[in-house]
Amino acid sequence: MQYCQARQGRVFILRLEDGEIVHQVIEQFAADQGIKAASLIVLGGADDGSRLVVGPEDDRSLPLNPMQHVLQNAHEVSGTGTLFLDEQGLPLLHMHMACGRKESTVTGCIRDGVKVWHIMEVVIFELLDTEAKRVVEAPLGLKFLQP
Repeated sequence: MQYCQARQGRVFILRLEDGEIVHQVIEQFAADQGIKAASLIVLGGADDGSRLVVGPEDDRSLPLNPMQHVLQNAHEVSGTGTLFLDEQGLPLLHMHMACGRKESTVTGCIRDGVKVWHIMEVVIFELLDTEAKRVVEAPLGLKFLQP
């Protein structure tokens, strides 16, 4: 286990609008507001055609072959995530969402593009006084959190 400490800073409440791509809007907002680290919660709707990463095709094989799930129709969503700067100093959101419709639910990472259906509510809890960041790590080649 690795860890570091942080303290809470500002709290932002966002309403994302119909058709916006969740990770793009949040990362741009973070850059505009100078947010270097945060935790987030999301609630709302994901539109038809939204894409989720739902795991690697083979659990331990390299290179990774991510699987993608495309939502058919609008879904109710609940998500949580973290945002930290990457090695280039850009805010990078890592968020997983549970997307449900009727009796079916799929959970995945929103990095491939979740589109807002009408509205989505986001609460951003800024984290201060931390050096945590996202760094590319071998052998997976993904930007992992490094506290």
